[in-house]
Amino acid sequence: MASPQGEEILIELQDTGCKIFFAEENESYEKSNLTAGTVKKEIIKNKTTQAEVLKLFGAPNIMTMDSNGNEVWNYNKMSYSTTTGTDGGTLILWGGSRAMSTSTTKSFDLIITFDKNNIVKDYRVIAASF
Repeated sequence: MASPQGEEILIELQDTGCKIFFAEENESYEKSNLTAGTVKKEIIKNKTTQAEVLKLFGAPNIMTMDSNGNEVWNYNKMSYSTTTGTDGGTLILWGGSRAMSTSTTKSFDLIITFDKNNIVKDYRVIAASF
């Protein structure tokens, strides 16, 4: 029997019985091309234009000016995934059920500084996972 997409079935065999765990993984963000690989491949200092950045990533989350009057764009992507479930109980009369849950939060920030000619002067990527 095939399991539904995005669902995992874990089977634990023990001397005292067999347990079946059902775990479903849920990701709460849309897929995006805002990744470290895309940034490294596509953003070239002193060459890439604002128009090219807009085409790649769309409008930034925040637009500011630095102390030198250069435009600074900030892109942010947050993701949260969780895996939860319970074991299906045991196949023998004694036993019980265990709950399980894990979660991961990821943050990705891209900060781009443009020069007076709207060309990428510098950029930084900040990525965290917890």
